[in-house]
Amino acid sequence: MRFTTLFIPLLSLLLLTGCGEESAEDAIVSTATFHLLDTQGKAYVVEKRGTNFTLDAGKDKVVLFDVFATWCPPCRAEVRHLGNLQKKYGDDLIIMGITIEDDVSNDELENFKKTYEGNYLISNKAENQSLARSIASTIGVGQQFPIPLMIMYKNGKYVTHYMGATQEEIMDSDIASALDK
Repeated sequence: MRFTTLFIPLLSLLLLTGCGEESAEDAIVSTATFHLLDTQGKAYVVEKRGTNFTLDAGKDKVVLFDVFATWCPPCRAEVRHLGNLQKKYGDDLIIMGITIEDDVSNDELENFKKTYEGNYLISNKAENQSLARSIASTIGVGQQFPIPLMIMYKNGKYVTHYMGATQEEIMDSDIASALDK
């Protein structure tokens, strides 16, 4: 009697959960969605699936997330280099600046880009910090990571990352390699 009392509910549970389309591997993969808004008001979505981060506008492109702050001297120094790379690679590259500051306005960020000659996207939304922490955790640099922190993906798959000031030529070489150029 005890066997049937345990067996029937267990069998029912197994049958009901086995009918879904999601595989066991999919069920344990960490997922999240981050909504970004650039300084011009355009919305972007970043999907996290496992260790992959996919920007909705980044299909077949290299996406470089630049985690920075406007007060950070190495962050300021890299802006011109990132602008040069964006100009060089055009539509094959999306650079998305992710400011980790809470109280900076879109106008201040636009002035920052103009002052340091960086013509690329900058997201200014509360979810920036969650995205930055999620990426940092995924690539293994921890929650107290140095800035600037730049992370490169191609079709959502991790390519490489850079912590601190990085030479433009190194980033250029990695972007060209990721694009097979």
